[in-house]
Amino acid sequence: MNNDKLFHLDIPVDLRVGYAILPGDPGRIDKITKFIDSPLQIAYNREFRSVLGTVSGEKVIITSTGIGGPSAAITLEELSKLGVHTAIRVGTCGGIQMEVVPGDLIIPTSAVRMEGTSREYAPIEYPASADFNINISLVDTAKKLGYRFHTGVIQSKDSFYGQHCPGTMPVSYELENKWNAWKALGVLGSEMETAALFTVGAVRNIKVGCVLHALWNQERKKQSLPDQDDFDMDAAIKTAVGAMKTLIEQE
Repeated sequence: MNNDKLFHLDIPVDLRVGYAILPGDPGRIDKITKFIDSPLQIAYNREFRSVLGTVSGEKVIITSTGIGGPSAAITLEELSKLGVHTAIRVGTCGGIQMEVVPGDLIIPTSAVRMEGTSREYAPIEYPASADFNINISLVDTAKKLGYRFHTGVIQSKDSFYGQHCPGTMPVSYELENKWNAWKALGVLGSEMETAALFTVGAVRNIKVGCVLHALWNQERKKQSLPDQDDFDMDAAIKTAVGAMKTLIEQE
């Protein structure tokens, strides 16, 4: 083990940075760097790609978390060693409620902990919740930019195909019953990282928020409602960077 660098992120341990933007996909970083100043790639190991730049004169690190809770938790754990105290996830999700149309943003207030990672950090009764001030900044930025958005609860899971092909799973009875429960409870969308990030943030004293881009909505498709898949991440990225700028300037 190299004690001069973070084990997974491969970033020098003596780097000091307080703010982080966390996409899942390393390829998405190139889109984010268009909206920050002086971007410079400092590491790329496994699914973890890191670029350092500035927003409003303050250093910000953009690090990809990969897919799912385990790698997302590793990302935030190791960034905490660099002094990160504020992080915003910018990611994608599928809609659950009928009013969530592809292209909409979701700014989660909390996440259903239907994944395994957060269970190794906190009792299941503990809620995975966003930082209130980050959410205010995300909402204000989305309003300012004129984007359609929703706020509320999302679901975090561990199996992509458990959601999209539940009938093929031996535990289909559980997956389908819980999906129906999330619908009845008004859960807005489904993804795979946010509950872990919110929980790790609580444990490591890091303020964490999130903005998600809705790619599609399988419930709308089931009802033959208009549901054209939308993969343009610009609105979510601009909202995340704009909110980070506001937070930095406030501090």
